[in-house]
Parts: sequence; C-alpha cells; structure tokens
Amino acid sequence: DDAMAFSNYWMKGMQKRAVLEFSRDRKSMSVLWHDSSSGNNVLFAKGAPEMLVKRCTKIMMPDGSVEEMTEQWRGQIETELDKMAQSALRTMGMAVKFSDLGDLQSYDGSHDHQGHHILAEPSNFIEVEQEMTFVGMVGILDPPRPECKPAIEACRVAGISVIMITGDNKTTAEAISQKLGILAPSGSHSENSFTGQEFEALSDDRKVEVLRKIMERRDVEGAVFSRTEPKHKQLIVKILKSLDEIAAMTGDGVNDAPALKQADIGIAMGIAGTEVAKEASDMVLADDNFTSIVAAVEEGRSIYNNMKAFIRYMISSNVGEVAAIFLTAALGVPEGLTPVQLLWVNLVTDGPPATALGFNPPDLDVMSKAPRRKDDALISVWSYVRYFVVGAYVGCAVVGIFMYWYIFDVAEDAHSLVSLEQLLTWGSCQDWQGFRVNNVGGISFSSDPCAYFTDGKAKASTLSLTVLVVIEMLNAFNALSEDGSLIQMPPWANPFLIVAATISIGSHFVILYIPALATIFGVVPLTMHDWMLVLAFSFPVILIDEILKFIGRSTAKSINLKDKHA
Repeated sequence: DDAMAFSNYWMKGMQKRAVLEFSRDRKSMSVLWHDSSSGNNVLFAKGAPEMLVKRCTKIMMPDGSVEEMTEQWRGQIETELDKMAQSALRTMGMAVKFSDLGDLQSYDGSHDHQGHHILAEPSNFIEVEQEMTFVGMVGILDPPRPECKPAIEACRVAGISVIMITGDNKTTAEAISQKLGILAPSGSHSENSFTGQEFEALSDDRKVEVLRKIMERRDVEGAVFSRTEPKHKQLIVKILKSLDEIAAMTGDGVNDAPALKQADIGIAMGIAGTEVAKEASDMVLADDNFTSIVAAVEEGRSIYNNMKAFIRYMISSNVGEVAAIFLTAALGVPEGLTPVQLLWVNLVTDGPPATALGFNPPDLDVMSKAPRRKDDALISVWSYVRYFVVGAYVGCAVVGIFMYWYIFDVAEDAHSLVSLEQLLTWGSCQDWQGFRVNNVGGISFSSDPCAYFTDGKAKASTLSLTVLVVIEMLNAFNALSEDGSLIQMPPWANPFLIVAATISIGSHFVILYIPALATIFGVVPLTMHDWMLVLAFSFPVILIDEILKFIGRSTAKSINLKDKHA
C-alpha cells in the first residue's frame, strides 16, 4: 500500500547532503548522499541518457561488478536507447559516482566545509558529474491523452500548424508526434524535425526557409523540435512572426516566460504552470488540456462570425429601408412608410433578432476554413455586394407591394385599381377628368377622390410595413451562417433567434389588431389574403441569399484550391 516502500528501504542509512539542480545545458541533475555503512559520500545522477553516457567512464554489470565504458558498450546503450525512443518511451539514464569526488567526498552539508564553494556555483556541477559509472536506463510511458489526436487533426483541417517543442530525445519526440498525428507516420522528417542544437546551428536564412516550408505544409503535417532550451522557443516565435504568422506558444516554467511574452498569444498551464508563466501569458488553461486551445479557437471564430452576422443583418436591413425611401422618392409614388413606422421597425422589431444572433452556434465548417489574416477587413467587398443586393430587394419588395395593392390587387375590400401611370403621377390627380374610386376602410372619397392616394393608403402602407418586418425576420434567419445554407443550419439551430423572431412578429400583431395602437401607427388589420401577399413578396429574400451564399461557397473553394496548388 505504500508507494514509497521500495525507495524508503534503500534510503535507510542514507543522508542527503546536497542537490545539484537540473540545468538544460548538461541535461541532468544529481544528489549527493552520505552512506553511513561505508562512511563515504556517493553521487547519484539522472538525466538524458545520451548526455550521461558521455560523462561516464565505467559501466555497472547486473551482478554489481564494474567494467570500463568501451565504444562497444556505448554503441549498445545507443541501440537500446533508440529502441525505447521508437516505442515512444521517454528515457532517463542513471549513473553513480562512488569516489574521486574531491572536496565533496567528505562534505557534511555545512556552509563552513571546504566543499561548499563547489556547490555554490551551478557552473561547477558539470565538473562534479564526470567520470561516473553508468547504471542503466528506464523507459517511461507517458501516453498522450486520447482526445489530443482528434484535436490536432482539427487544427490541421483548420489551417493551424501544430509544432511540438520538447526537451525529449529526438527519436522519442518523433515517435510521440507520429502517434498524435503531428508528423506523418512514414517518410523522411529531415525538414521538419530538429534538435534545438541542430536548428541553432543553421544559418539565419536556412532557419527562415525551414519554418517557411513547415508553414507551407501545414495542411499535411506539423513539425517537432526536440532537446530544446527556452531560447530556442524564442527563436522559433521570432522567425514565425517575421513570416507574418500568428504564433501561439504554450509553456509552464519560469524559463518559458520570455517566449510566452514574445508570442502573439501566450498560453500558460493553469495547474502545472508557474505564476511567472501565467503572468506572462495572454491565456491560462484551467485544465492543462490541448483540446481546450482548439475549443477556444472554435469559440473565437464563432464569436467573430456572430459579429459579422449582426453587422450583416443590421446593414442589409437598413440598406433596405433606405432603398425603399429612395425608390418612393424616385418613382414619385405616395409614401408607403411613415416616420413612426420606421421608428417602430428600428427600435422594437429589429432589436430582439439582432441580439439573438449573438447566440448563433458555430458554423458547421467553422474549423475547416483557413485562418483569416490579421489585416483582413471585417467587411469585405463581397460582403458589400451582398448587403446591396439584399437591401435592394428589400426596398423593391416594400415599394412593390405598395404599388401592387393599388394596381393589381383584387381583394375583398373591393378597393379601386389604378393604372401605373396614374399612381406615378398622383400629384396631378386634381387635373384628371372623371376620376372616381370606391370607398375603402370606412372612408368616403366621393367628394375628394384624390384623397385615395393619401388617406386611402392605410392598407397599402400596412402591407409595406409588414413586408419590411417579415423580410427582416427572414433576413435574420439568413444571417445564421455567412455561407452555410439554411438546409445545413436550419433556424432551430439557434432557439434564441426563433424566440426573438416570435417576439418581433408578436409585437407587430399587437399594433395591427389592437385598434388604439393601429390608429397611432396608421395601420389596419390584415386578412388572410393580405398575409399570403406579404409572404409572396417576403420569401424571395431567402432564395436570393441562398444564391449569394452558394456563390460565396464556390468562390471560397476555388480560392482554397488555388492556394493549395500554388
């Protein structure tokens, strides 16, 4: 039941004298113990096997005997090390030094001892860890979290290059990265797998070329940098930024702080990370899980898309209102919308759907699009084209149904129909000979038939207002996705939007069918015939936007194909 029982057994009669802390240059650490059974101090060391072997002159056999470290032994150790590393085992070598410790041979841990000056300066540690006896190696299995591989694949599809920067052995790092899908499972990795020293030894131009090629192949595989030091992280971030890439760097140690600060987005570990790393970062992972970064990318893209959806909805709707007013003035027809009606649409009807668009779920293809550049405009030229086309239709529909009621609509109210010429020249109605119209809505036009175009326009004006409201609700559903069809992302994908549209339509019903409010807003109740007419003029906005979305998808696909073949 005691996990430390084995360790505690061998520690009997042993007293710790000093710890020679780990350093990245020697890639090892050691502890000086006093063995009471022999009365001598013993140095136990552990670290990167390939580094420890270089500082060992002897090797211990399984029976405890000691032999000279020959080139043959070094070759066998290297072979076993490669086997472990290829199995994705993190390797650690162990060595011991029984004698030739100099002043540390009798060190008792006191500051007054003559050996203390050696331990006071970390640069002396590598001199102490010389001429050791190699004891063996262990392979530690640290399996990747099962959710990491799908997350890395999601990054690859999203156009994000994942680069592993680790202190592990190169072979181990490559084996782990192949399991994770960072590197391709086969083929040469001479251009995307380097140790820190190998990369540092390259010329400046060659370093830039290496990282540029890695970025160009981001849709195929990532890269691995092993046996690295903090300065290598900084160097990689610096070059990536010079290539106009957005670099996000993860880290947890004090030494990682400079690279975290230098990166466009520094990401610290919330559980294992030091306070220094957290302070230097822009984001802290509460669960230390790579998938949280991918989820954050998806959420960020979704928020950005929702911002665009809100802008798209508001601009296209307002362009429609402006277009309606402009067409009315340009054609010379009676005004279909009054100021109080426009105020109602902008303050009450538009508000709930615009707010609900902020709760849009992520697009189905949000993680299959290439990242946008940092200098990309929020509103593109194609977006302006879409705003104009949709807005132009809204204006045409609002004015069109107004004119349709006067010219073509044969309804139960038996209102009189006029010609297009008469509607366009209604201002000169007083000069017309024999112009007569039927009474409508309880208003008699026998004494002044020309009032038919002013006092008698209540039904036509109501139809225009209702078309504007219904089109804006349909337009809100169009804004669910920038390029995704409503078939792929139906309205119920955002329940809040359905509730908001219901509130807006419900508010419109209130002013239509409550007489006191209808009088204030200058509207009249609509019949089933009228509602069918409203839907006939409103629904085409769905079809128009679907066509525009199809064009947008097709254009985006062709651009992506060109980029891949470039």
